[in-house]
Amino acid sequence: MKLTQLFAQQFPHTVLFDLDGTLVDSALDLTIATDQMLTALGRPPAGETRVRQWVGNGTPVLVRRALAGDHDFSHAAVDETEFTRALSLFLSIYTDINGQYATVYPGVETLLHALSDQGCRMGVVTNKPGAFTGPLLEQMGLAHWFDVSVSGDTLAVKKPAPEPLLHAMEQLGGSLATTLMVGDSVTDITAARNAGMPVVAVRYGYNFGAPIDSLGAEIVVDSLAELL
Repeated sequence: MKLTQLFAQQFPHTVLFDLDGTLVDSALDLTIATDQMLTALGRPPAGETRVRQWVGNGTPVLVRRALAGDHDFSHAAVDETEFTRALSLFLSIYTDINGQYATVYPGVETLLHALSDQGCRMGVVTNKPGAFTGPLLEQMGLAHWFDVSVSGDTLAVKKPAPEPLLHAMEQLGGSLATTLMVGDSVTDITAARNAGMPVVAVRYGYNFGAPIDSLGAEIVVDSLAELL
């Protein structure tokens, strides 16, 4: 299904993209930082398979999942003093690793180029901390496509709350009738639903290890180039 079919055979005015798992595969960077953090705390490493299932709700939640060793962690199961130390360790380690092993997914730049040619304005809406969002986009050679980036600490709330999407849309001069969200997880789909805008989902992302096809996105693709 082509993207224009969602907008009366026109391209959207505004498109918002998730970052990790949608534009960029950063799982190896995140795994290295997580495992080095755990090792420094005297714990066994988690490994990439599990870290891929923990990404998507922001760095503090990733760190708590790593300490609990489980996606569905209980706050009571994570010591707050250890969490504070672990978060500081992770942030320090990831600062040096961010973007080192990450790659842009195939099809991403094909779509970005086409949208730009159509005069579409684009933004990134991620739960990643702002200190890492800009540097990762720059290192991946993607920053020039985007007029706005909203990170996990830009506002008081993160996705799946609608505010980050609505804030980005407003900054880009968009409207709900002409704005699209593109993401890889239930977090992105729920955020789009909460904001009242259509959403495209990619199958290759993280989505906490679960399939994404049945979660209600208007279009689900294996490559963003399919939207053209």
